[in-house]
Parts: sequence; C-alpha cells; structure tokens
Amino acid sequence: MSLEKVLSISGKPGLYKMTKQTRSGFLAASLIDQKIISVSARHNVSLLTEIAIYTLTQEVPLREIFQKIATKEDGKQTISHKVPKVELEEFFFGVLPDYDEDRVYPSDIKKVVQWYNLLVKNGFTDFSEPQSEEDANKAADKTPEDKKIKKPSPKKTGSTQINKAPVKATKKAVTQNKKVTTAKKK
Repeated sequence: MSLEKVLSISGKPGLYKMTKQTRSGFLAASLIDQKIISVSARHNVSLLTEIAIYTLTQEVPLREIFQKIATKEDGKQTISHKVPKVELEEFFFGVLPDYDEDRVYPSDIKKVVQWYNLLVKNGFTDFSEPQSEEDANKAADKTPEDKKIKKPSPKKTGSTQINKAPVKATKKAVTQNKKVTTAKKK
C-alpha cells in the first residue's frame, strides 16, 4: 500500500484512508478502528504526501521521514508516541539531525511517531515516491468508479446550445427550448 490516499483530518484522531467520493465530499475509513466517516468541505484535510517537516536548510517531505524511520527500525514499529518529550526529541534527532527545533514542536514529533506506528500496524510499508503517473494511479488503488466520466461537449448553433442528451423538463430546460425556437424564427 502507498500513502497516496492517506490523510489527516483536523479535529479527528489518527489517520484516515479515502475510500469513495460523494456529492458533497468523500468517505474515509479510520485506520484506528476502521469506522467510515463522511468528510465535507468544512473539514480541514491534509494528505500525508503534502506534509513536510522544517529543517535548517529545506522542508523534508513526511514520506522521506517515514522512510528513514522504517530504515532505522527495519520496517517495524518504533517507540511509543506517549514517551516523554525528551525521548521523542532524541529519537527524532537520530532520524532527522538537522530538523528546525524552533519550528518543529514536540507535538509535531509526537504526531509523526504516532502516524508512522499506525501506518506500519495497518500494512503501509512502502514510503517511497511513485516513479511515474502510472505507478501513482496503481498506488492510489484507483477503481473505475473513481475515474471521471467525460461528457460530450455540446454543439453550438448560433448563440444557443443544443444538447443531444435527453433533457428533463426543468425550468432551465424550458427556457433553453424557448431560446432555440426564437433563434430559428429569425
């Protein structure tokens, strides 16, 4: 499995895996207890692939930090996120020696350790970056339902548009039909 569909939701504990898109957002399954929740636009959502940690020279993607922890721990879980702050900072310094201590707080380190352990517990072991777009699609476990269906573009006649698809009798459709008939009279 890959990190392409794993996300963090502000105000919700743990991590979530995006499962299905809905009309108003998407459904996500918790990696802690597998419960499915509905996520809408009002939630603050961050994909793990877009989170980075500050160092003294640059920002290091979270994916690379997880890879370093996995290398250090041989792909197994690491220390608990509940250990004292000093132990967390010592551990993180061993993983990323040049992290910016002024901008990376102990609570951030705690989240990174907790997320890593949660990912390993749920079988996420490949923290490397996908090589191509095709690999990214495979990693994201795309299903036919996830792919967008392209609608044919409407043909233009004059200043109005006529769709070949059957039109439901709505107020908008009725006004479009009136415009088409008036355009033909001219």
